[in-house]
Amino acid sequence: MPRPTSRVVGIDHISVRVSDYEKSKKFYAGLFAFLGFELSEDYGSTIGWTNGKTRFWIATAEGRKTHRIGDVGFHHYAFELRNRKDVDALQAYLEGQGVRIVDPAGEYYEDYYAVFFLDPDGLKLEGMKYGELTAKRRRKPASSRKKKA
Repeated sequence: MPRPTSRVVGIDHISVRVSDYEKSKKFYAGLFAFLGFELSEDYGSTIGWTNGKTRFWIATAEGRKTHRIGDVGFHHYAFELRNRKDVDALQAYLEGQGVRIVDPAGEYYEDYYAVFFLDPDGLKLEGMKYGELTAKRRRKPASSRKKKA
């Protein structure tokens, strides 16, 4: 196998097209303020937010103005959160905003806690935390673990 000459060091940004720019701008501005993102740039029909590591952009759609989950292309985008409490807080925020939650906060895989929701165009988004319980078990001092008889 050939040795790679270029290496990806992270995901810089995602850009999605939206059918109603103003409605989506309001939705994402609130969501990103809640998630700790700041406005990066606003070009009128394209706007982006950043948390210093990741950028998320929206722009006005030029073609077909509908999205269906299951179509070829975008399935969902997951925001990794600090802990499970943040997942619960995100769900509470979304409920307060009237956002459609498609899968409520819960354990979806072993030690994978997430909430799934839709943006105004039906694009599926996720707030998740993976590995928190495993990390807590590993940090527990040996003296506090129960010994087998």
